[in-house]
Amino acid sequence: MRAENLSMRVALGSDMAGELPEAIDRWLCAHGHEVVRLGALAPGDDAAWPSVGREVGNCVARGQTRYGVLCCWTGTGVSIAANKVAGVRAALCADAATAAGAREWNDANVLCMSLRATSVPLAEEMLEAWFAAAPTSDPTYRAMIEEMSRT
Repeated sequence: MRAENLSMRVALGSDMAGELPEAIDRWLCAHGHEVVRLGALAPGDDAAWPSVGREVGNCVARGQTRYGVLCCWTGTGVSIAANKVAGVRAALCADAATAAGAREWNDANVLCMSLRATSVPLAEEMLEAWFAAAPTSDPTYRAMIEEMSRT
């Protein structure tokens, strides 16, 4: 079993509460992950997308959680905010193949989704693909990932 399939802490943030973030939380818990809820999902947190993206990014970068999952209306804002945090590689994904590719070829550590365009079944497919994938050991891709870590 790959390490990515083992139970871990995952930061889940959204700038809006609703069906999709709650379904993501349920999926993560059902698969044995401990969920750290942030933004609109945590009473008293700042729910603005820049703050939520940065907060989830900081959880991942500091090692408080292994991965992050972020949602906003388009998914773009939280991905931009999270990618401002050193050590974060946030990927805005719209399908399972892209989510798996982001893990494999980019060693992405934050999965971003659109609240507007992502159905619950699609989100579950993306989560399944994300956690089933592992970063490639291909030296060409590892060099590109390292290059991005220096910028």
